[in-house]
Amino acid sequence: MEISRVESQSKHIQQTYTWGKVVWHVWGANNCTDVAADKGAAGTATNMANAPQPRPLVLLHGGSGSWTHWVRNVEHLAQMRPVWALDIPGFGDSDLPSGVSDADGLVPYLAEILMRSFKDEPVDVMGFSFGGMTAGLMAAQYPHIIRQLILVGAPGLGLFGKELPMRGTATHMGHAEIRNVHRHNLNAMMFAHAQSVTEDVIDLQQDNVARDRLRRRRIARTEVLANAQTHWTCPVHGVWGELDALYANTLQQVPTVLPSLASFQVVPDAGHWLMYERPEAFHAAVDPLLKL
Repeated sequence: MEISRVESQSKHIQQTYTWGKVVWHVWGANNCTDVAADKGAAGTATNMANAPQPRPLVLLHGGSGSWTHWVRNVEHLAQMRPVWALDIPGFGDSDLPSGVSDADGLVPYLAEILMRSFKDEPVDVMGFSFGGMTAGLMAAQYPHIIRQLILVGAPGLGLFGKELPMRGTATHMGHAEIRNVHRHNLNAMMFAHAQSVTEDVIDLQQDNVARDRLRRRRIARTEVLANAQTHWTCPVHGVWGELDALYANTLQQVPTVLPSLASFQVVPDAGHWLMYERPEAFHAAVDPLLKL
């Protein structure tokens, strides 16, 4: 299976903080020393080699996701940069801090993770959907942490139209019924083409949704990210899918709502989860940004 193969090539890093543990998967960091060892309940910084190293690229996944949102991208990206894919607190294998209910509450915890992991050095961050919104809020509140930010299909712009026809699972449902719910939701929100929803993708989605401890999110439909841009000090780029269901009739308004974007690109024939549905086209869009 693709996930198992890609994961087997990564370094698995677990860090413990006073509020819980977080998990990273790292590719292309063979020149880093003392990368993973967690040495205290308060967490540990990751010690980088003294010799000059390529700048790390931090990947932040979308809502109800994990590092696996980037499973078709990490190997390619790691050819240019050490890639650090985080399970955001409350998702995947990372703990949810007590009292956090949405992206805005995660910001100080995410800032703490990045500051400790990279010894207060600013890093490049690429955030998908919920992860992009959270990173944008962090860039506003902790401007010294991020050197460059790439937003991928991020919400929080006040541009969502009608509610998508999403479905929920119920305890009485059987295995096949639950998988059909995930198939429907992936088609409704994440992908532009039904053939993108394979059995492996349903497996991935089912596993990620089962580990989502932050279900009652509220601010994605607000203008919280658009409002945050006045505090950005780093270059921020935008990459969206041409057929993103969340921006069905408003995609062309994104650069207007985010005039601070250094660049804005649209990946053709791709839905919301564009880097999975059209990885080659996505890489063509972001590769030049990673050379800046």
